[in-house]
Amino acid sequence: MPYDTKNLDQFPIQPGVYLMKDEAGEMLYVGKAKNLRSRVKQYFAAGGDGRLMVPYLVPRIHSIETIVVFSEKEALLLENTLIKRHQPRYNALLKDDKGFVALKISFKEKWPAIKLVRYKGTPEPDGLYFGPYTSVKAAKKTLDLINRLFPLRQCSDEEMARRVRPCLLFEMKRCAGPCAEKCSKEEYDIHLQRTIKFLRGQDKEVLKDLYDEMEKRSQALEFEKAGQILHAIRYIEKTIEAQHVDKLMGNDADAIGLFRQGSDVVLSQLIFRNGKLIGSRHYSFTTVAEEDSELVSSFLLQHYQGHHVEKPPEILLPFSLLEGDSLEEILSQNHKGRLRLHWPKRGDKKALQQMANVNAEAYYRSQKGEEEAAEQLLLEVKELLQLTNYPKVIECFDISNTSGSEPVASMVTFVNGKKESKFYRLYRLKSEKKSDDYAAMYEVLTRRYKRAKLEGKLPDLVVVDGGKGQLNIAIKVFTELDLMGVDLIGLAKEKSRHDKGLTSEQIFFPHVKEPMRLSKHSPILFLFQKLRDEAHRFAITFHRKRRSQKTLASQLDAIVGIGPKKRKALLTHFGSLKAIKEATLEELGQVKGISLANSQTIYAALLEKKKREE
Repeated sequence: MPYDTKNLDQFPIQPGVYLMKDEAGEMLYVGKAKNLRSRVKQYFAAGGDGRLMVPYLVPRIHSIETIVVFSEKEALLLENTLIKRHQPRYNALLKDDKGFVALKISFKEKWPAIKLVRYKGTPEPDGLYFGPYTSVKAAKKTLDLINRLFPLRQCSDEEMARRVRPCLLFEMKRCAGPCAEKCSKEEYDIHLQRTIKFLRGQDKEVLKDLYDEMEKRSQALEFEKAGQILHAIRYIEKTIEAQHVDKLMGNDADAIGLFRQGSDVVLSQLIFRNGKLIGSRHYSFTTVAEEDSELVSSFLLQHYQGHHVEKPPEILLPFSLLEGDSLEEILSQNHKGRLRLHWPKRGDKKALQQMANVNAEAYYRSQKGEEEAAEQLLLEVKELLQLTNYPKVIECFDISNTSGSEPVASMVTFVNGKKESKFYRLYRLKSEKKSDDYAAMYEVLTRRYKRAKLEGKLPDLVVVDGGKGQLNIAIKVFTELDLMGVDLIGLAKEKSRHDKGLTSEQIFFPHVKEPMRLSKHSPILFLFQKLRDEAHRFAITFHRKRRSQKTLASQLDAIVGIGPKKRKALLTHFGSLKAIKEATLEELGQVKGISLANSQTIYAALLEKKKREE
């Protein structure tokens, strides 16, 4: 039995958490809100709220419970706790049983060693951890590099306890030999501190230390040890040169990227230390009902409260979070200084965050495959918009005019979610009402689909740029032409509302009063925006060209002795009015069909006009 929406008016208006359950009492979704009544009502509003999974979630809701709290911070913490406890189907959840791989230096022993360890959840606070690494292979590669550079012991505690003489690694200069007291505790600690600096990305400090020590060894005539240090220096320098991401911003930070395609979402985490990319992780979710901002907030709480040992001072986000201050306060607990959540809008930090977005999309594509990803998106379009056809071929129209002059129209075509420029069309409009966009839309649609019907080449979906009015014109054309089996929608920006800080896109359907609103982070919205932007770009380019040609014609027509034929010769030779204006008298005389007298007349007329403009 569907949820009785009459109960919604009884919901509290305070901040808190809402829990949605199905008929069997199973938890479906947990969410937070500043105003519980207002937020929950959005799920049942006409047209929905634009989130792809909401139409699947709402019919399953049998009961909704609310828990009122006193602050946004309390709502965040409670939501995170309930998500971990109940593991709702439509929430994004990081699995606590997922294993992590890291490098660990334990300070319990007199002679600490660096080892590869696995852990679940939060590791034991008995040492210094580096990671987590994306794979065991990546961790082993780093450990092998450390063992080549710094002579720390590699044996187990038991093996070291029973040794009385050093092993082969000491003879290979790969171990300082603490087991046989071949080095002092002070010397060993120096190697240990260099190892820590290197793992933290402080390469230049390590190199400076090594150069200073090499100089001291050389002056003390300890040339063998100086040679060993030089070998380590060259190895480190070679490693630095091989790194592709180096000192992009010079700070410690994590960059979070997001990519959503239909019901699938990928979060990408890039780990930068001292400006170097030292690791990355990807998290895949499906059938999540959270908006992108809610998903990122939930991820930050689940991940940085429990799993990540070394919190960076800054986390770069793909967008701002409304509850950012509360999140910062929560995540800064047990952290040196305040952890900053930052949405960069320009510069190096913006580049790093965009890199995270690119990685999220690349990971999704690698898992799904390009064709499968496009097919899934179009299937989502068909299901969400309840189309008759699978939208393999989509045509989108845009009208362009400036103050009613030179109106033109464009049609762009996307096939399998990608633009196909060979099917693009441009239209010079003949409508007598130059500034009437409705008349222009009627003309271009009539011209296009009269021909398409005769040729039997109709698209699966037609998109008109505009609201209800433009869509009604399209319906009229389709009715007059007796076109059946082609889906038709209108796309328009939502007007600003007093209860929303941001506007979203609206999709209008034939014979449906209320439009569907698409979230500004919806992948379906991105597809339609690409369509509309491409149609707009194509129309504007054509419109400017026509106006330029008209301006050229009017300026050259005013010159005595220059008719259409000579005007065409000039344009063909120079390519633009600007080039004609900048031409010398000799260059004008080189145009075929232009006499010396013509050249002098053109040059004098354009020179006079240039002086007037100046």
